[in-house]
This record gives sequence, structure tokens and C-alpha cells, in this order.
Amino acid sequence: MAKRIKITAGEVEAFAELNDTDLAETIWGALPIEASASTWGDEIYFEIPVSATNETPQETVDMGDLGYWPPGSAMCIFFGPTPMSQGDEIRPASPVTVWGKIEGDPTVFKSVAAGEQISVTRAE
Repeated sequence: MAKRIKITAGEVEAFAELNDTDLAETIWGALPIEASASTWGDEIYFEIPVSATNETPQETVDMGDLGYWPPGSAMCIFFGPTPMSQGDEIRPASPVTVWGKIEGDPTVFKSVAAGEQISVTRAE
């Protein structure tokens, strides 16, 4: 059975399923995480206590993907275009490794403001 996490920010609560990568396992081991959210277009990102390199770097991602961005040791939640996107693509600032996916509608994160506290925990 895949590992699941719960992401909470203010009134927003979402669950995500982790993929089968070493990075996902490393982040799982670092939970729980509390941070202050930053926003960049339709992306939320925040520093996490994980230092890793990209396993499978991707220049574009899909709606709802969870990415790890090595330059900022950051977890990223993608729910729409970023300032770097062209057309309908979702493009991080630089390549990320996708390590999970939001279950359900990831656009619920549009209501999360920069500076809002965000928590990531293991889902039971």
C-alpha cells in the first residue's frame, strides 16, 4: 500500500500519495514538517529538512504533482501555471523531482497565502 501524507494550510486540507522513489522515502522519514508557505504563480513551496539531488529531474510537471526543488531544499505543490510556464504547461523555476501527487482537486491551494503556516504529516 502506498504511503500517504496530509497537507494542512489554514482551512485547506489535502492528501497526497507518495511514489516509489528514494526521495519520497527520505521526505517520509523527515515528517512531520511545519513551515511558512511561499507562493510563485500557482505553486506553493517551502523549505523542508531534506538535502537531496534530483533523482529524475523534470522541467515540466503535471497538475497536483509534489516536487522537490534542490536549490531551496524545498517541497513544491503545483496546482497551475507559474511565471515560467508557456501555454498550458506547468514549469518550475528549475528542474524538480516529482515524489508524490495530490489526491482530488489541487486547486484548493489557490486560497493559501504567502506566509501562511503549512504542515505536512503522515496520513493514518
